[in-house]
Amino acid sequence: MSQALITALQNPALYPHPVDGFQLIETHISWVLLTGEYAYKIKKPMNFGFLDFTGLDQRRHFCNEELRLNQRLTDGLYLEVLPITGSVDAPQIGGEGEAIEYVLKMRQFPQGQMLNTLQANGELNAAHIDQMARQIAEFHLQAPRVPVEHPLGTPDSVMAPVEQNFEQIRPFLSDKADLQQLDALQAWARSSFERLHGLLEKRKANGFIRECHGDIHLGNATLIDGKVVIFDCIEFNEPFRLTDVYADTGFLAMDLEDRGLKCLARRFISQYLELTGDYEGLELLNFYKAYRALVRAKVALFSMPADADGVQRATTLRTYRNYANLAESYSAIPSRLLAITHGVSAVGKSHVAMRMVEALGAVRVRSDVERKRLFGEQQQAEAGQLSTGIYDQDASVATYQRLHEVAATVLRAGFPVVLDATYLKRDQRQAAADIASQTGVPFLILDCHAPDAVIASWLEQRQAENTDPSDATLEVVKAQQASREPLDAQEL
Repeated sequence: MSQALITALQNPALYPHPVDGFQLIETHISWVLLTGEYAYKIKKPMNFGFLDFTGLDQRRHFCNEELRLNQRLTDGLYLEVLPITGSVDAPQIGGEGEAIEYVLKMRQFPQGQMLNTLQANGELNAAHIDQMARQIAEFHLQAPRVPVEHPLGTPDSVMAPVEQNFEQIRPFLSDKADLQQLDALQAWARSSFERLHGLLEKRKANGFIRECHGDIHLGNATLIDGKVVIFDCIEFNEPFRLTDVYADTGFLAMDLEDRGLKCLARRFISQYLELTGDYEGLELLNFYKAYRALVRAKVALFSMPADADGVQRATTLRTYRNYANLAESYSAIPSRLLAITHGVSAVGKSHVAMRMVEALGAVRVRSDVERKRLFGEQQQAEAGQLSTGIYDQDASVATYQRLHEVAATVLRAGFPVVLDATYLKRDQRQAAADIASQTGVPFLILDCHAPDAVIASWLEQRQAENTDPSDATLEVVKAQQASREPLDAQEL
């Protein structure tokens, strides 16, 4: 019946707008009819266990849920749910009478603007990832919190699908090396769970289990009018969506790394952390990335036909092993270090720190961001003043203390960290060095300089763009230059 309905719906006379022609996109759970200006999505009457669209009322409910959930991240992309009335042979969209089906009407966008297509064409860039980081961070900060009494988000509910992955994968494997790798990954997952159990409980209690997206990757993001739009939130299964925010961020990071975009994955995580300040949860990142990679490994095995020939099986196993190896990479013992920048404002410290992020997987922690996270922006310093408002001595001491607390948290999570601040005073630098010494990691000072003309130019550009968290002016820079304590012989 449904296939006949899809055929009947490919009639331009049924639509209250011009139709350029019909293109049908079919997935395992839906049909999408592209008409030119608008797209129409119909759910298949299927039951896969993790979703059940078999009843008409269920399909209506999940159409409405898809509309509600996706309107949180999209602006004017998901439009309305409409009944299909009439008969299978003579349907009417939005007509009077009893509904025989429901359709989700969406604004159509060019398929060539999908981010996975841009990536395949070598056109995906850091600006796209920065947009995604900002959107996801703001989305997570505003997303409804799952009540503490809700069963989802407990440590056991987090671990259950992890264990299920291993049990569902194992019957597909026969090669000894594959089975040994799977056993090692399961042992790592279990030991990680034991280590992270207390943190998982704390995350649940503190409200970090939220109504997330559940399926963030480049294939679910597109450019519309030059802006990145993330779509196709999971509506059909609450356990996939009501998760720790790190399950969402970990999915995108894993997807980028799977595509060979490790630098962009690192940039995304660091930018996300700057925007949310959720450094405490960072210790969960590799656990969730490994889980997401193994879900994809499992899906690859599930997609192999029962009567697969040798070529099909080899191709499937190659895909499986790529994801299993990616999951294994997240279990590796981390290489850590603590680096600080040194130099007056507007000499390129943040740029240098970001290069550390992209090259080494460090987390950048910026004093300008953390200062305002601590004190807000309601007490701005007077123009050119270094000792008023949020820049007075007490505020600066608190800011550097915050940087060093975050550094210890990031290092404990297994990541290198670069502290992006002026560090013009020896006691500030020594305090950072002490953190490195206590943690047993190398300590580096990134000494940054720029000609006065370049500093003035960058300050002017910052002021014009008004997107940088720094409040520094040329007067501030001159005061910094006059009062700084140069690096001594032991620091060089």
